[in-house]
Amino acid sequence: MNAHVHQPHIHQLVWRRSSYSSEEGGECVEVATRPGNVHVRDSKDVTRAHLAVRPTAWTAFVEFAVL
Repeated sequence: MNAHVHQPHIHQLVWRRSSYSSEEGGECVEVATRPGNVHVRDSKDVTRAHLAVRPTAWTAFVEFAVL
């Protein structure tokens, strides 16, 4: 897992929020996929650095989270 401080391609990412999230804010994350990485950020503060993880790590996390 990497925390990106310099994000030159952030404007190219298409961020998606969970359909379970409301428009009123709260605790939510957004994800964007690129070849080889899944990017994750805090939807409340999109100017902060995001995380980039390998797709296998993201899949393992999601499978664990839904148990």
